[in-house]
Amino acid sequence: MPELSVVIPVYRSRETICPLVERLLAVLRTLDVTHEIILVNDGSPDDTWSVVQQLQQQHSEQVIAINLMRNFGQHNALMCGFRQARGEYIVTMDDDLQNPPEEIPKLWQHIRQTKMDLVYGQYAGKEHASWRNLGSLIVNAFYRLVFDTSRTVTAFRIIRRPLVQSILSYDLNFTYIDGLLAWNTQRVGEVLVKHQPRATGRSGYSLGKLLSLSLNLFTNFSLLPLQLVSAIGFLVACGGILGALFYLVRYLAADITVPGFASLIIAILVLGGLQLLSLGMIGEYLGRLHLNVNRKPQYTVREILGPAAFRQDAFGPPTRSRPQSNQPG
Repeated sequence: MPELSVVIPVYRSRETICPLVERLLAVLRTLDVTHEIILVNDGSPDDTWSVVQQLQQQHSEQVIAINLMRNFGQHNALMCGFRQARGEYIVTMDDDLQNPPEEIPKLWQHIRQTKMDLVYGQYAGKEHASWRNLGSLIVNAFYRLVFDTSRTVTAFRIIRRPLVQSILSYDLNFTYIDGLLAWNTQRVGEVLVKHQPRATGRSGYSLGKLLSLSLNLFTNFSLLPLQLVSAIGFLVACGGILGALFYLVRYLAADITVPGFASLIIAILVLGGLQLLSLGMIGEYLGRLHLNVNRKPQYTVREILGPAAFRQDAFGPPTRSRPQSNQPG
């Protein structure tokens, strides 16, 4: 079995994936460890898959190439890669060269010298666009709030195999890797690494996708939104009761001669808005429950390339898609 696996979700990276793999192989050779590289093409609309196929043919013993049937998202693609990874340690990184492969030895040494199950690479300075940094800031703020931690999560991490094994049973569609990892361990460390400017193209994460990821984090791992809506509803109800008592006292004191139209409209709009907000939040939870009950796939594999020994489960989470054996007994 390889000692180190590197899992990379690939999307619109035809120009960066070749130099990334070549630099990565050079670094792994200097570490003098048995290794494998798992490239998961997450439904790229360009010819990235053709480039990945060529890389697999050139490095057939080190590279496993997986082609998903459509774009399922970075975290679902990572779950696919985790199910194929065989290493005692698994590294995850982006495909755009912003995570320098030359920084992997820092993660490798830190996790081996400590009892940590998970080590994040913390960026000395982030080379993202301002809107991208804003989205990451929101995701990390929600993460710290939900899991009551001061850690900052990044896509550049190294994980021990037992921790990866502990999350493989999760086969639902709304996947957030860092939340699943945080559910299973508190032995989380970090090490300072470099973050380089994007070599070409633009990030696959828009601000909207980052906000959606934040919503996934909240609705999958916390009841905080529902509790927040309940608290707001309680406060508004208390305010409404106090307001009603105030106007009742004024009415009994004959201080109101003409009923106020403005106060009535304001009350209707405030209460109506809160009710719609509450229903929307409850609907978000119910909608996710509905999709998961209907078994919306976490991912679906179209093709996998690599030595036969690498092919553990080519078609998705084992609870849904593992082929049945015809062997007796």
